[in-house]
Amino acid sequence: MSEFTPLKSYIAGSWAAPASSTATIEAINPATEEVCATVAICGPDDVDRAVRAARAAFDGYAAFSLDQRIALVERLIEIFERRYDEVVVAISTEMGAPYDLSYNAQAESGPGHLRATIQAAREMEWESSVGADGLVVHEPIGVCVLITPWNWPVNQLATKIGPALIAGCTMVLKPSEIAPLSAQLFAEFIDEAGFPPGVFNMVHGTGAAIGDALTSHPEVDMISFTGSTRAGVQIAKSAADTVKRVSQELGGKSANILFADCDLEAAVERGVLHCFENAGQSCNAPTRMLVEQSVYDQAVSIAVRVARDVKQGNPMDKGSHFGPVVTKMHFDKIQRLIQAGIDEGAQLVAGGTGRSEGFERGYYVKPTVFAGVHNAMTIAREEVFGPVLAMIPFGDEAEAIAIANDSPYGLAAFVQTADRERARRISRKMRAGTVSINGASQDYMAPFGGYKQSGNGREYGEYGLRDFLEIKVINGFDPA
Repeated sequence: MSEFTPLKSYIAGSWAAPASSTATIEAINPATEEVCATVAICGPDDVDRAVRAARAAFDGYAAFSLDQRIALVERLIEIFERRYDEVVVAISTEMGAPYDLSYNAQAESGPGHLRATIQAAREMEWESSVGADGLVVHEPIGVCVLITPWNWPVNQLATKIGPALIAGCTMVLKPSEIAPLSAQLFAEFIDEAGFPPGVFNMVHGTGAAIGDALTSHPEVDMISFTGSTRAGVQIAKSAADTVKRVSQELGGKSANILFADCDLEAAVERGVLHCFENAGQSCNAPTRMLVEQSVYDQAVSIAVRVARDVKQGNPMDKGSHFGPVVTKMHFDKIQRLIQAGIDEGAQLVAGGTGRSEGFERGYYVKPTVFAGVHNAMTIAREEVFGPVLAMIPFGDEAEAIAIANDSPYGLAAFVQTADRERARRISRKMRAGTVSINGASQDYMAPFGGYKQSGNGREYGEYGLRDFLEIKVINGFDPA
């Protein structure tokens, strides 16, 4: 039996135990393999209660002025920042992100995205004239279901909850049962901020137990989901019968193109470390490194050195090290994919199968680099979601673009070259939602999302806010 009191859900402004279930699930600290939380699992009846609470609260909250909604979110930010250290520890505990990454990026994305959403709302044109006498208005879409993942838990909470609250929507959140601690804190912050009961609701549970009840519920108007492409397909099918809006950010297999004229040492090191960041558990990680043939061998040598110098350690320790992957099941999946690379003839030049040396406990994957990869190999096609890099040679610009775009995914892409015009030219040809040139970073106001099987819709700033809004035109409106 777990020593932890099961975490409760949050429905209609109160903390709630499941109505008709005593089932629980244990969340495991991936560094220690010990239980770090127990979650009380909801059923379809709890989902119905939460959705109906959100529906009952919608008209009242939608009538709040934009300034009133912004004031509540600003209060939420104040509470978050006062309890910031708790969030950092929660993230490192539940999913293994190293302390520095949790502090500087994972937790920081909470207030960062909330502020960006406020800025976007203040700058956005909510009403505008059209034609001779028409008025275009933006209105909240209604009751939203938000389904968030474990890999960047607070980032995805903020990019969904923030715009939903600012838009005037009400919502039901289902956070990942693998990483429930940060979501529980976020719910506490919302409770303390004083949002009206029913505006925000949270139900704990597994996708198998309550996923369909959430995504098919007739009182839900919109679904925002971040997770695997496989799950995204099922959600879209479940939502189709009631013609809900579905916004999804799914998987990725991002290409990073390195030309011979780039600063090779810096570009390879940056690419390897970016691939390995968060133990490789980022949907937009540059996991395919495409290198111009003339410098390919040199790039492989640099990548091997960087991979072998990578340090792994306790997520609670400060410093520039990487942590474990999130679960034993995920560890095993990564091992199978590394073995598939070996079996298909890729050259294993760093890392490999098995637990990282020096770790008797914890799901530590060896930082792995494959050379001699071609784009038909499993490790070049499937999302590994671990610290595994596939290095692919190319002959010219046209071949690089062809390889990069030869993927079912299209979330992110990266280009490294000293030729500014070539960088711009290639960026326009990449079939991806985000293209970064020579290490450029993503701003909180810039849209984030993918092409193809990487999803639809966009998050961040005004682009994320618009996903939670309906567009209405009023013809014959008298502007006077």
